This record gives sequence, structure tokens and C-alpha cells, in this order.
Amino acid sequence: MATTIKDIAEETGVSYATVSRALNNKYGVKPGTREKILAVARARGYTPNGIARGLVRKQTHSIGLIIPDISNPFFPQVASGVEDGAREKGYSVFLCNTNYESDQEARYLQLLIEKRVDGIILASGFQASDTINPLLMGSIPIVSLCTRFENVKNSFVVIDNERGGFIATKHLIEQGYPTVGYIGTQGQRFKGYLQALEKFNIPFDDRYVFSGDLKRETGYKITRRLFADQHYPRALFVENDLMALGAIQGIKESGRRVPDDIAVVGFDDISFSSFPEIGLTTVRQPKYEMGKLAVDILLDSIIKPSKEAKKHILEPKLIVRTSSYRLGEGKKLS
Repeated sequence: MATTIKDIAEETGVSYATVSRALNNKYGVKPGTREKILAVARARGYTPNGIARGLVRKQTHSIGLIIPDISNPFFPQVASGVEDGAREKGYSVFLCNTNYESDQEARYLQLLIEKRVDGIILASGFQASDTINPLLMGSIPIVSLCTRFENVKNSFVVIDNERGGFIATKHLIEQGYPTVGYIGTQGQRFKGYLQALEKFNIPFDDRYVFSGDLKRETGYKITRRLFADQHYPRALFVENDLMALGAIQGIKESGRRVPDDIAVVGFDDISFSSFPEIGLTTVRQPKYEMGKLAVDILLDSIIKPSKEAKKHILEPKLIVRTSSYRLGEGKKLS
């Protein structure tokens, strides 16, 4: 059982208050008494209760980070930015992974609030949620990262997902692919896909839209089934890189070539995307920088509480590689 201030007080024969003052290096304790208390604390391996101390000071110097998928290489890079930014300011980070489960996301939010963290960075797997809305509207500062909630007014750091979907689809159209399909959820990136089709007068065909849960296995399974239909699209915009990597695997195992038979563009620019064997064209997000920016906004909200939400929408960048680039057309790869 962990040693408490009560245990030290009983062994040294002094009051709880005296032990507390000695352990926190405060005035009002005689040098001999202080040394006696510290010696007992060291001998017993006393460790301060950070949560209890935080309740007294009304600040724990800890924040929570909730992400939807730790297996996606995108989120560890985001988490690295959050952790580095927090550590520079003297804060610790509690990491929670929801696996895209809304109930688990709500539970983690409640748990972090109960643990008295000073604030939360929420990289949600959902565009809107009635379950977490009451928690977000509470007194604890919460910054949304990578997702902008449609039903909650709070600070956020996001990429311009709609713009990203547009430039990804536009690239495929300009490469000369006659039909462009989509794999993913019907969020902001899908809206950008639709905008590009409309701008270039390409009729929307729902046979080319495939629902996906943003996991690699989903991209793989969809493309393995894709070629059973002779009307499959000649290019695919996939909502994230992880699912796009699965799609490329499924295409190649079906005996097709990327990009000659079917091109693929992803979103996120995770580290695997740049491997020469993959060469995935993708829309880049500044993952690490987004994490650090979210920390700066959150800590500013903790130190200087404000009802005004801070909105940061970052510009996406298309990174062209061999998965969508038609060789022989004289266009430069980046």
C-alpha cells in the first residue's frame, strides 16, 4: 500500500500540516523536523498524489488527448506534436484511443474530466455527436483536432478537408482518367469530390461511391470486389492513406496495375505513402505541427479563459507520386 502523509505524520509525531509544509518546501518547519520528515518519506518511498495536489491547486498540469485509431500512422505523428508541445510547457498528456467507437469516445471524455485534467484535445472520429455535446459545452477547455464539429462551437485545428477533396479529384480528372470513384465517409472530403465533378462537368454516378470506415482492410476488401463489375471507375480518390494502401493492395492482387489500369489518390501523407514501392499520391496534412498548434490553443484557453472559439483552418497540399501519375505525359513528379 502506498505511503500517505498520514503515515509519515504518525511515524514522526507531527501534524499533517507540518508534514505537508515540509514535503512542499514551505516555511514554518524547523530544520531538524524538516529533515526528519524527509528522511522518513525517502525511507518509505513516498510519492505525492498528483490528483489530490491538483484539487488543492485547482490545476493538475495534465491534458487529455483522444484519438480514433492508434494503428493509423497519421495519429502517432499528431500525438508526437501534442506531447512535445505539452512537455515544453510543463504539462503531461493522457492518451486515449477510441477505435472509432462513439460510446468509448464519450466515456473517455467523462473519465478525463473526472481525472481533473486541465483541458482536452479531441481528435474525434465523428463530424457530430449528440452524446458528447453536453460535455463539450461544459467548463473544461476542449480543442477539436482534425475534425470540425458541425453541432458544437469550440476551438479547432483542421485542414481544409473540402478543399483537399477537391484538389485530389481535380488532379485525377486533369490526368485524363474518364471516371473517378470515391471510397470513404460522406464528410467534407466527399463534398470536395462532388465539387470537382461538377466543376469539370462529369456526371455523378453512385456506382462509383463506396462507403468505408477509414481502415486499411476496408480499402482492400472494396477493391477486391471492384472488378466483378465491368463499370468500375478508372481512378479512385480514397478518404485516407491507410484505406488507400489497402486499396492498392487489393488492386494489385486482382492482377491490375496502378496507375495504368486504375489510379489511386489518398489523403494525409503518412510515412508509408512515400515508399518507392507504393508511391501514393496524397493530400498532405502537417500532422506534427497541427498537434503542437492544438496544444498552444488549449493551454492559452486554460491560462486565459475565453468564450471566443479559435478557428484554425490549414491549407492542404497535393503531393503527386506514381499512383496517379501517367508516365509519358511529361508532367513533373513531386
